This record gives sequence, C-alpha cells and structure tokens, in this order.
Amino acid sequence: MFLKHKKKISQTFNHELKKTRESLFSKIKNLFLKKSKIDINVIDSIEEILLSADIGTQTTIKIIDNLEKRIQRDKYRSLQDIYDLLKEEIENLFINIENVCLETKIKENEKIPYVILIVGVNGVGKTTTIGKLSFFLKKKGFHVIIGAADTFRAAAIDQLEIWSNKAEVPLIKQHMYADPASVAYDTLQSAKSKKKDVVLIDTAGRLQNRIHLMEELSKISRVMKKIIPESPHEIILILDATTGQNAFEQVRQFLSFVPVTSIILTKIEGTAKGGVVIGIMDQFKIPIQYLGTGEKIQDLKGFDGKKFIDCFFTKI
Repeated sequence: MFLKHKKKISQTFNHELKKTRESLFSKIKNLFLKKSKIDINVIDSIEEILLSADIGTQTTIKIIDNLEKRIQRDKYRSLQDIYDLLKEEIENLFINIENVCLETKIKENEKIPYVILIVGVNGVGKTTTIGKLSFFLKKKGFHVIIGAADTFRAAAIDQLEIWSNKAEVPLIKQHMYADPASVAYDTLQSAKSKKKDVVLIDTAGRLQNRIHLMEELSKISRVMKKIIPESPHEIILILDATTGQNAFEQVRQFLSFVPVTSIILTKIEGTAKGGVVIGIMDQFKIPIQYLGTGEKIQDLKGFDGKKFIDCFFTKI
C-alpha cells in the first residue's frame, strides 16, 4: 500500500513538471541517445541546453567546468557515466543549502505564534499562494491566521478574503489604503489572544517603487516587534516560475532590502522554465520550501531537491 502511494505521488510530480522535463531534461537525454561515443561536442551541446533552460549563465558555467574536470581526472568513457555525472553535479548544487521544512520550524518555535511575512511583486500569485499555504498548514494541524496588509489594491484584500474563506482560516483586514503596519499589528494581537500557531502577513508588491516598499516593510517589522520581538520569524519570497531569468532579478532586488529566508515558486506546472530552480538555489543559497503546481487550493507541494532531479534523470 505504501509503495503504491509513493508511486502515485511520484507520477503526480512527474506530470506537474512535464513541460520542464520535455524542454530541458528530455533534450539532454535525447542528446546522449543520439551519441555512440564521447566527443568534444557532447559537453558543448550540454552547455547549450543548460543555457537555454533558464538555469543561468553562472550556474551553467559551474556545472560544465566541474563536469569537464571530472571527465579529465577520472578518464570517464561511458556515455552513461557522463549522464550520471551531470545529474550528480546538479544535485551537488542543492547539498550545502540548509533547508529545514517550514512545518518543523513552526513546531520548534517556543513562543507562538510563528510569524511569516510574505513578499513578492504583483502578479506572481502571492495572494493565491497565501491561501494555499494557510490551507496546507491547517491540514498539518496548525491554527493559522492571515493579515491583509497589502492595502494598496482593493482586489488584493477581496481576493485574500475569498482564499481565506476557502481555507476556513480567519482574516484580519482593514479598508483600502489603511496603514499596512496597523493591519499587521491587529493581526498579531488577534493571533496572541486566540493562541494561533502561525501568522501569514500579506504585503504590497510595488517593486517599481523600491524606496516606498522598503520603508513600508521596515515599518511593518518594527510594529510587529512591539508585540512579538522575534518577528518576523520567516520572510518568504513568492516567485513566478514562468518569468524565467526575471526571477533572478526579483531575488536580487528583494535581498537588497529584506533578509529573505525561503522561496515559494509558483506556476511550475505551466512552464518549461523550471530549470530556474537550479540557478536560484545555486546563486542565492536560499531554500525553496514549496512549489505551486496548479490553481486548486491543495496545489502546493513541499520541495525536495533530490526528488526534483530524480524525476528528470532516468537511465539512458
């Protein structure tokens, strides 16, 4: 029974990453299938495929350099060996990144509630992801409350209310253009009085006005610390996988004014640009906690680097 369940999860994951698998890893596999022996063109072709897959130039160069060194040093001759080495090199990018799952962090937090600040530009699926995450954590047995601190857009408050109702999780809100820090303050007060385990605070995504957003997030943090000195315990950046290389720039910009602790990558099922996962984890050393894999409230999956790579690389 357990094996059947495990196989079902694997098949579902494979389906959700189908576009990335076909665009990136199938090209790599097909390259090896067409070759009868190792030649200099194999490495050049791998490099070209990686560069076209939104992994990023810096990470691609690192993978290719390491691959060439190992081939020369250990005198590999088999195409299967080279294929396996490539998988190893990509897996190695994930090994040294500390990735304690969010549920564990919440459980180990001695003083409830555990406060999570959600950041990200408009349009990446931030509101939807907050709904999914609140549902996910509730299913894990946590008592969750949401604060609608993106008061810049009326639609953000309305949409968040719809998702909070779907998840059956309470929402603290005020009117449009209300002070976001005031919403955060009210949310934490309510969370403490009602003994909630987790607080999710939505924030505005106006990255084009970085100074204003920086000041707003700083104020929210200062106000929350008046109630819970350690807050926020976590700052999660929401990224849209379909934006490819643009996601790298969003990480850089947010890191310039907030200490992002983890990432949720959305819309992974609808893009061939899932290779961005590899580049982001390598370049920024920030763990990816979850993948958004669809439009339904249950479409949020915990990220596992090894399983992510395993679902792409099969024996040739």
